[in-house]
Amino acid sequence: MATLLDGKKLSQKICSTLKSKVEKLKDKKPGLAVILVGDHSASQIYVAKKEKTAREFGFYSEVHKLPSACEEKEILNLIKYLNESPKIHGILVQLPLPAHIQTHAILNAVSPLKDVDGFHPLNLGRLFIGDPLFIPCTPQGVMELFKEYKIELSGKHAVVIGRSLIVGKPLAHLLLGQNATVTICHSKTKNLEAVCQTADILISAIGKPLFIKNSFVKEGAVVVDVGINRLNNKIVGDVDFENVQKKASFITPVPGGVGPMTIALLLQNTFKSFERFSS
Repeated sequence: MATLLDGKKLSQKICSTLKSKVEKLKDKKPGLAVILVGDHSASQIYVAKKEKTAREFGFYSEVHKLPSACEEKEILNLIKYLNESPKIHGILVQLPLPAHIQTHAILNAVSPLKDVDGFHPLNLGRLFIGDPLFIPCTPQGVMELFKEYKIELSGKHAVVIGRSLIVGKPLAHLLLGQNATVTICHSKTKNLEAVCQTADILISAIGKPLFIKNSFVKEGAVVVDVGINRLNNKIVGDVDFENVQKKASFITPVPGGVGPMTIALLLQNTFKSFERFSS
């Protein structure tokens, strides 16, 4: 039976350290603003958790909810206001955005100095040349789990399913930085199951409930589930956890795995931004 990669436990450790730092501050607090457009269910779950955790650990928090039919200009005006606000040190635009909104235009409008999710082209570019300002929170959270549980990455074959700029591509780059051999799979990959069977480390970030079956997993592989899906009123990941845990050496649960780590690293990035603005 696999050892759980307990993101909830590690995230609490990270957040407790941040809380003690925040408590030592005199007047000003690190400020995080989240923009949520529309009613995407997984996004609503994440935003509620982000706000709750931010307040719990002493951060100033704002959540700006806009209807799915809002115009792009309305979001851009809000971002301009937040870019200039001295109370805000981190701005997060919850993705995905509605289809009529140009995601790149919105992400590009966020000041790179407040882009605590690390999605601005400048921040992604700095990550890929090895001089990051902010590392995207979910990939960074996965890497922190590997570090905490002393999972050796050098020389291992890591298979990342999903090629988004949010998770797949930056995570593949971070794995390369630790000398893993990385394969990125996606919707056009042939013989996906066979490729996954070669993975020492298997990471799924595709948003398909229970897609990764026991047959995809090599005996003793490390399995990381980045997916968050609603299925029959339950939150489930991309991985068929009940069966895969019998074969893997380590596995992340959903919920309680990568999700809490994403939020913890978001707060950590916001605190770093606060320190930079305050220095």
